[in-house]
Amino acid sequence: MTINPIRLQEHFEQMSEIGKLGETGTNRPTLSPTEKQAFELASMWMREAGMTTRIDHFGNLIGRLEGTQPELPVVMMGSHLDSQPYGGRFDGVAGVLCAIEAVTTLTEQVIKPQRTIEVVSFADEEGWRFNKGLFGSRGILGRLEEGELDRADKEGITRRQALTDFGCDPDKFHESQYAAGSIHCFLELHIEQGPVLDLANKPIGVVSGISGPLWWTVKLRGMAGHAGSVPMAIRQDALVGAAEIILALRSIATQIAGAPTVGTVGALNVFPASRNIIPEEVTFTVDLRDIDLARRNRYEAELREQIEAICHKHRLTYIISEDWNSEPRYCADWLREIIHNQCTALNLDAPELMSGPFHDAMALSYATDYAMIFVRCKDGISHNPLEFASYEDLTMGAEVLYRTLLEVLRDS
Repeated sequence: MTINPIRLQEHFEQMSEIGKLGETGTNRPTLSPTEKQAFELASMWMREAGMTTRIDHFGNLIGRLEGTQPELPVVMMGSHLDSQPYGGRFDGVAGVLCAIEAVTTLTEQVIKPQRTIEVVSFADEEGWRFNKGLFGSRGILGRLEEGELDRADKEGITRRQALTDFGCDPDKFHESQYAAGSIHCFLELHIEQGPVLDLANKPIGVVSGISGPLWWTVKLRGMAGHAGSVPMAIRQDALVGAAEIILALRSIATQIAGAPTVGTVGALNVFPASRNIIPEEVTFTVDLRDIDLARRNRYEAELREQIEAICHKHRLTYIISEDWNSEPRYCADWLREIIHNQCTALNLDAPELMSGPFHDAMALSYATDYAMIFVRCKDGISHNPLEFASYEDLTMGAEVLYRTLLEVLRDS
């Protein structure tokens, strides 16, 4: 093992104090004073590793170790330091801290790479504050959508204002964008956020690709009425319709046993939300994901048919708004082979598995080859203060990342 496990653990423990929630939780919103504090700490470690640091106009923290041939496309690593409002200590953080550790080790070994290496903590991967994630990783590639700067958080602060308060200038986004071909490849280490590795008792996994998420907001509208007097047979109850659609989504997503399809309704709002009024309007989210795009498209069509039939039955109107639609993105074969070889050299039996959650790597996949390393997390729990990955597993993941980095630099 080349990685320093004591230093890596200390970095995790220090970072977990920023935005600490209870004993083990984290609340570190994007573009907040808390994230700025996390950036300052990570910047210190980046500089100790020999990197220069900057925060670009998208709110990304970037550490740069200059190569002997800086004109070559860069090797990029990283993840994110923002968290869910009720999150854990390792989601995103593992990818940033292990990348810093890999560069620190490279510097300690007095290895001077030809290619420049950049370690990035991307802005707003989580997406909960402004309801649109992967902001920083999409931003550097010029893939932002119209109106994203006008999105506001629950306090009414727009993303534009939050960026300005953070010290960024949205009018200078073009200065922070990467030219086509300027990124040689992207490597991201992440906790699995699922139970596959834990159930298999394997510390490390090699990611095959990232599922394509389809996100909707669905609004159903019926007719309000007195809960005590309107007969059941003639009600236009929007909540009953929503309940049947939620069950239909579950039935659709589970029709093939063992398939990686997942379907979730994670948020639901009822109007007028009174115990003695029949619900007139219900708005809810739909999250449908699969690594097989053809199957996901087929399931989408089935769900649309179910929504139409259920609304017709209950005499409801509906609107489906598409918030996100991405095809599955597969890891580069040559990078997966390097990771597998490094795992074999460490006597690791590292299974290959897909990622259901999306990551910054998904955004980068549109501009360069990418690969991901998964680290086991206990019981597959994530987006929860109970999220846990052992420091032994994280050290092993950092070692695989470091060795993969060396091979990428050697091959190029």
